[in-house]
Amino acid sequence: MEKLVFIVDDDKAVRASVARLLRSAGHASKEFATAEEFLQEPSHAMPACLVLDMRLTTASGFDVIEALALKGSTLPVIFITGYGSIPMSVRAMKAGAQEFLTKPIDSEDLLRAVDEALVSAEVNFHAHRDLLESKQRYTTLTQREREVLGLAIGGLMNKQIAMELGIQEVTAKVHKQKVMEKMGARNLVGLVKIAQRLNIPSTKSRYTS
Repeated sequence: MEKLVFIVDDDKAVRASVARLLRSAGHASKEFATAEEFLQEPSHAMPACLVLDMRLTTASGFDVIEALALKGSTLPVIFITGYGSIPMSVRAMKAGAQEFLTKPIDSEDLLRAVDEALVSAEVNFHAHRDLLESKQRYTTLTQREREVLGLAIGGLMNKQIAMELGIQEVTAKVHKQKVMEKMGARNLVGLVKIAQRLNIPSTKSRYTS
């Protein structure tokens, strides 16, 4: 799968140097001179990470990472700065930065950080795609199938589901099979995991009275 590294730094020479280094390691990149330009960039359908200068002309790196959080972005961020300090690095990590590097940047350290960030990005990318797919699948369920789902993930057997809903056991079984098919679950454990991903609670548990 293709991956992309965003570079945001108001120093043209730094942007060019980082881009060259990334190309030498086989990484595609896209450069931005300002935070505003980067934040206007539409989402890409591929895993990506961000190499971000801490001190930009019109914004700080913290402004950018906060803006990303507001957008719900899970983009891994590698901070770079020429004015690093322990308190700043601690704040960066608490803000969710993947790595914090000081200029002049060691090439091996940056490439290692980018490799690690892209691994995280790919995991996040697939998790987000799976979540969107599960949400779409859930919208295809009928109201009755949603009721069956809520009971099935609580561990209720077909007979118990039928009793709860006032329907025949064979009907409950058919509904449950439909739910499994529509949600793309191979078994009940898979269905429970999908429900947890969507924050769907069980409406009743077989283990409680």
